[in-house]
Amino acid sequence: MKQFLRIFFTFLFFTTNAQDVAILKYNGGGDWYSNPTAVPNLIRFANTNIKTNISKNPQTVAVGSQDIFNFPMVFMTGHGNVFFSDDETENLRNYLISGGFLHISDNYGLDKFIRAELKKVFPKLELQEIPSNHSIYNQTFKFPNGIPKIHEHDKKPAQGFGIFYEGRLVVFYDYETDLSDGWEDEIIHNNPKSVREKALKMGANIIEYAFKN
Repeated sequence: MKQFLRIFFTFLFFTTNAQDVAILKYNGGGDWYSNPTAVPNLIRFANTNIKTNISKNPQTVAVGSQDIFNFPMVFMTGHGNVFFSDDETENLRNYLISGGFLHISDNYGLDKFIRAELKKVFPKLELQEIPSNHSIYNQTFKFPNGIPKIHEHDKKPAQGFGIFYEGRLVVFYDYETDLSDGWEDEIIHNNPKSVREKALKMGANIIEYAFKN
């Protein structure tokens, strides 16, 4: 049955738009809707600089919805609680093991909640820090020192974590950097151009990696 589901969902990926992304809506009370200008700005940057053809207005998809299989990549952020039901956990696991990719950006306060929920999705797998020589840091844009620091939270170094399923990176989690804040409109956080550019380039790398793998 699991093999059938994997084949079926893989078929769905190849029969829908292979270059669309969505924002993940989740339960638990966390503000999944935060940073509303972030993903649209990243899409604009990616379409211009790495020649993607992503719809300029990203859709929202619930973690438990079958519509998630229409998107090769989904983005998730927020500051607070996250909760996946059993059905949502199974749906997200099926999505990821059949070709999907999840990028999580800790908007400060997400960490302790998302780690527990990811453990429900993959009980036997651990978040691993991604080394700087991994290809996600070496797409069109090069980050020889790994994930860039965008925002200061607790005076900790920026880290990029991942979950690998059968050798494929299926979840990328940016921690203590807040990439999605760096994608937002300049007026919101008053980030210098150089900082926003680093964030957008790293985001474009994540999209490029997800679409290729």
